[in-house]
Amino acid sequence: MRPRWIALLSASVAVLVGVMTWVAIGAGVSVGNALGGLGRERAEASPEFAATDVFSVSPDGSLTPRPDGRSSRVWSELLRVTTPEFAASMITEYQTGDDPDSDTLAYVASADDPTKWVFAANLAYDGDRDLLLMTLIHEYAHMLSLGTDDTDPSAFDCDTEWAGAGCLLPDSDLQRFADRFWAGYTDAPARDNVDADTAWDFYQAHEEDFVSDYAATNVSEDFAETFSAYVVEPDVDATDSVVARKFAFFDALPEYASARDRIRAEFDLD
Repeated sequence: MRPRWIALLSASVAVLVGVMTWVAIGAGVSVGNALGGLGRERAEASPEFAATDVFSVSPDGSLTPRPDGRSSRVWSELLRVTTPEFAASMITEYQTGDDPDSDTLAYVASADDPTKWVFAANLAYDGDRDLLLMTLIHEYAHMLSLGTDDTDPSAFDCDTEWAGAGCLLPDSDLQRFADRFWAGYTDAPARDNVDADTAWDFYQAHEEDFVSDYAATNVSEDFAETFSAYVVEPDVDATDSVVARKFAFFDALPEYASARDRIRAEFDLD
């Protein structure tokens, strides 16, 4: 029987499109193209749900205008995942829509200031608390791993992974993850892959190496999906598995290990 976190991830759905990235976690439709290999690029494509409300993020993490109902609750949950300090310093705009026909749960995209982010959420999915938490952690991982200290935006011909607008720096956490866990595949998708069918074929060939089929989309999605599982279900039965080694990779990174401990304590996951 698969661990609970794999079942949970496989039940979610996400999206992908341009660099408006991430979106849902898991399941079968490009879940979370949150920078899935597209990095901080400013995409022309629009996400699969339309944002109907837009809020500016103040220096203290509060929003203008003040949201209510589901918009307020999702933002509050995001602050619990990222901390108000992180959100206030790194996110300039919060957008919400409500489209149950879209399989996009959320996404992050570069703001007008390319060092900052826009976060958008599809409120149609806010009632599933487990899925919402996994989604927010996934998006948080994208923001952590594609910061200004992780990429060279002026580079075009990459020896490292493509970050959407520039190349990953060789010593970035995401590039080191790629070197350790993706370099050995001869059948891996293209660096900028966002095609769900391609991801599914790759996943079928290496199912035990990934926490979900969407993780097989590209390195960035694998990083974010795996971090979500690492936070929610940090124990892996097969201690010598590739997934266990990916968890150990995060264990060795103080920023991610401490974030896991903080989020688990905040949401009483123990």
